[in-house]
Amino acid sequence: MTDRTSRRAAHWSMALLTTTMLTAVAGPALAQTGDAQLEELVVTAQKRSENLQDVPISIQAIGSDRLDALQVSDTNDYVRFMPSVTAPTGAPGFSNFYMRGVASGENNNHSGPLPSVGVYLDEQPVTTITGPLDVHVYDIARVEVLAGPQGTLYGASSQAGTIRIITNKPSTQGFEAMYDLEVNSVAHGDIGYAAEGMINQPLGDRAAVRLVAWAQHDAGYIDNVPGSFVFPTGNIRVNNASQVENDYNEVDIYGARAALKIDLDDNWTVTPALMGQRTEADGGFAADPTVGDLKVRRYYPEGSDDKWAQAALTIEGKVANFDILYAGAHMRRWIDTDSDYSDYSYFYDVTAGYGAYTTDNAGNFINTSQYIQGRDYFKKTSHEFRIASPAENRFKVVAGLFYQKQTHNIEQRYRIDNLQDLIEVPGWPDTLWLTKQLRTDRDYAAFVDGTFDITDKFAITGGVRFFKYKNSLEGFFGFDRDFSSRTGVAACFNPTAIVKGGPCTNVDKTTKGDGRTYRINATYKVTDDHMVYATLSTGFRPGGINRRGTLPPYDADFLKNREVGWKTSWLENRLRWNGAIFSEKWDDYQFSFLGANGLTEIRNGGKAKMKGIESDISWLVTDGFTLNGGMAYTDAELNQDYRPSPTSPIEAPKGISLPVTAKFKGNLTARYEWTWNDMDAHVQGALVHTGSAFPDLRTADRAVIGKLPASTTFDFAIGVDSGSWRVEAYAKNLFDDDGQNDRFVQCAASVCSRVYTIPIRPRTIGLKFGQTF
Repeated sequence: MTDRTSRRAAHWSMALLTTTMLTAVAGPALAQTGDAQLEELVVTAQKRSENLQDVPISIQAIGSDRLDALQVSDTNDYVRFMPSVTAPTGAPGFSNFYMRGVASGENNNHSGPLPSVGVYLDEQPVTTITGPLDVHVYDIARVEVLAGPQGTLYGASSQAGTIRIITNKPSTQGFEAMYDLEVNSVAHGDIGYAAEGMINQPLGDRAAVRLVAWAQHDAGYIDNVPGSFVFPTGNIRVNNASQVENDYNEVDIYGARAALKIDLDDNWTVTPALMGQRTEADGGFAADPTVGDLKVRRYYPEGSDDKWAQAALTIEGKVANFDILYAGAHMRRWIDTDSDYSDYSYFYDVTAGYGAYTTDNAGNFINTSQYIQGRDYFKKTSHEFRIASPAENRFKVVAGLFYQKQTHNIEQRYRIDNLQDLIEVPGWPDTLWLTKQLRTDRDYAAFVDGTFDITDKFAITGGVRFFKYKNSLEGFFGFDRDFSSRTGVAACFNPTAIVKGGPCTNVDKTTKGDGRTYRINATYKVTDDHMVYATLSTGFRPGGINRRGTLPPYDADFLKNREVGWKTSWLENRLRWNGAIFSEKWDDYQFSFLGANGLTEIRNGGKAKMKGIESDISWLVTDGFTLNGGMAYTDAELNQDYRPSPTSPIEAPKGISLPVTAKFKGNLTARYEWTWNDMDAHVQGALVHTGSAFPDLRTADRAVIGKLPASTTFDFAIGVDSGSWRVEAYAKNLFDDDGQNDRFVQCAASVCSRVYTIPIRPRTIGLKFGQTF
């Protein structure tokens, strides 16, 4: 048992003690009834501004003040407090979201399926083929999580739900500025720091500009420790002496956002915006439990350099009494990665005894350990035009058109130093395997969503989205002809390289489809403060092309959702309780896995089903003491045996739980605020629990990879705010829980048996100082 594990028994008692202390501090104020109420939160989930309590869908939202209070700065931070969302993370910038258990255990490879959860930055989608952008959270108005299919208003990558990051917009009301400085220390690791700032400057009565910038250094906490092994062919000993380093997974993040708002007249506003971010990560974020706590042995350099920039334009106005909106964006993303792939060589060549490429040109034995150099380039352009009738009308409608095109230029180079020329991919020295492909995904849609108020209390909503998609993959993948007579160069049908850099072309396929998704909703307001609703909705995800050209394309998969929910306010709006009960069916689910030669394959499975309940509560106990909490219980399982093909044996039986999503996830935050020496003071505790889950669907792989353990973390913060300056001390994961974000093996689990874990960030204690002008 590790030291971190031995402390877990104390977590709950200490967390409960802290919560009790918070309640005790609030005790003298219990008699203060006052007139204070919970702040109204306005959201735009249905493409129009509405009070959260009036929106008849399951939506959780975290506003600006609470984002700051919870120390939210990235994807991992806000996902912790969204019970219906799961986001396995391998490294910063490489998360994929899953909602309500709609997950088959995808390996998130560059040639895998599109994400099932859409992510939007304001009005523009920022979900790339390989996953969403990890947008730094600073000067953000709110984060909205829309659970369940949002296929009518948000489209293809919103099959299971949608996450929306809404920025603060330029304001003509006056000059504003602020900055925040932070320093922190990570247990078992090093020192981190950050600087963030914002300026809002009016440019006359009808224009304003808002500038935001940030720079952040995250300390490393994983040690790359000494190690060696021997290749039996040639008796070559391999060691990692040149790569040994403590706290080797450091991350530097810096970026900026600029927006200009121009009121052309009283009805029309133009808002161009530009945002860019760079995330440089050294080392890897996986640990090897057999080596030690937060330790690993890697033999080649690892890291990533993720750069992206997006230009966006929003035009809003009125024609007669109809609201008009155009939202367009163009985004580019560059990702350079270096990965140690020596496990593949070790388990295939040493354990399985393949050893097919063991000498150099002179016949001398070589170290056949592999490493991967990835150079990926994305482009994405999206356009949306919509029109909305007045919200006060008895019948109101939102209708629009949508188009997006995204491309992914894939370069994955599997290298072995001193490889003999005979088996190198032509034109690529020391390269055993090359992927040089261009993937293009296009989506077209027209949608309409209308609501009719039958009475003052009862309303019916119906929506439909007609869609078309066209996805293609072209280029080269594989070995040199002299290494394989059936794949790679030997399989090329066109000697010309369609994708620049490839030796020839052995993949050139296209798949397309069309259809519709729909939503039907009935809403009844029992009182002005109590609403119930029922929804039937569907979502889809486009099909695509397998990288291995001999495999057929995979088809679109579809999700049907049945849901009943409630939105309620009590005690004169001092208590809010919302929730939903859902049942979903997932047909022809897309399942990606590592097949032969460690290549990603995507196949359509059969049927799966999900059911559960999600709920959140906000309670202003006294004028200074607030409780916020949320929970989700999800029961997701296969409704049909999974077989890779009709003649294959069963790899996952009917009734087996779906991977990735825990059955229970919940959080509770207690915050007390009071006045101290003419300043606003606060103390806060936040408890987050996530249950256990398997990372893979198949029973054989589960036996090798194991199960993600349950995790419970506790955060604490205390600070003061004078109005012009503020200071806060905080601790994340105060009791240093040793939870895991993910577990994996480097190649097929039937061959590679070394299991790596992605640990959650250890205890981090920090101090923040900021000023507002």
